[in-house]
Amino acid sequence: MNFSCQMAIFVGEIQEINRKDFNRNGFMRKLFTIMLFMLALAVQAQRQQISYIEETKNWYYVYDETGKKIGGLSRSSIGELKGWGTDFFVAKYYSYYRIYDAKGKVLKTMNVSDVGEIVGVSAGTITSRKGSWIFTWNKEGKKISSRTT
Repeated sequence: MNFSCQMAIFVGEIQEINRKDFNRNGFMRKLFTIMLFMLALAVQAQRQQISYIEETKNWYYVYDETGKKIGGLSRSSIGELKGWGTDFFVAKYYSYYRIYDAKGKVLKTMNVSDVGEIVGVSAGTITSRKGSWIFTWNKEGKKISSRTT
């Protein structure tokens, strides 16, 4: 269902409201349902999942689960790709790791000396090794577990 159809439904719902619907419960319930529907559509439109990241000589191209190109980022601006999860990816840029969302927005920057070497990126987590320690981070860059090897 495209946006114009959704707006037509929304306008139709508003036009349906007549004087008898203005009692407190009926009107508020209808308004709440409409607002919840609109919010769900907005959230679904913003959420994009990464299926594949294509590496070329100078660019990284990010594709969603339908094979549609989400965007492209130059290698010189993000550095070395370390891996990706369902809705984020990680790149090493000089002495920093940057966590990006699917559209290429930086979510978090972490110092390599604090994180160690990234050994894996999967679903919603990042795994790194620093000396004899293994760390697990979430996609927001928060350490969620650590253990020794």
